[in-house]
Amino acid sequence: MVLLRRVIGDALRARRQAQHRTLREVSTAANVSLGYLSEIERGQKEASSELLAAICEALGVHLSDMLREVSHTVAAEEQTAGVLAPVREMHPVPEMRPVPASRSAGEGEKVTDGQVSVTVRRDSPLKTTLLATRTRGREVVRAA
Repeated sequence: MVLLRRVIGDALRARRQAQHRTLREVSTAANVSLGYLSEIERGQKEASSELLAAICEALGVHLSDMLREVSHTVAAEEQTAGVLAPVREMHPVPEMRPVPASRSAGEGEKVTDGQVSVTVRRDSPLKTTLLATRTRGREVVRAA
């Protein structure tokens, strides 16, 4: 499920970084605290429509353009939901089994059939990392 506040935050951060501007510059121009703007960009806080308008004005972008971009991202997320279904659902033989929860922080779901392990990590609505590892005898082959 896509979180709207996270997609909005990603879009705002991308616009700000594309302009090579700091959080401080934009927060001052939008008359919002630096910490609050940071939380909005990280998708931790919901911004009001007035605040979004002020941030967009500070970035020199129309609110409608930013919301259109967010809408396209959400639509793409909805269309691709379920595309990376666990392998065990797509190919019942050989059965893939989840690896115990001893994975490190930041790692995504990992499944294996003994010869191939696949890890899917969802970094953001726009970025997913897939790491496949295959064991050939004693040799380990990795593909990203």
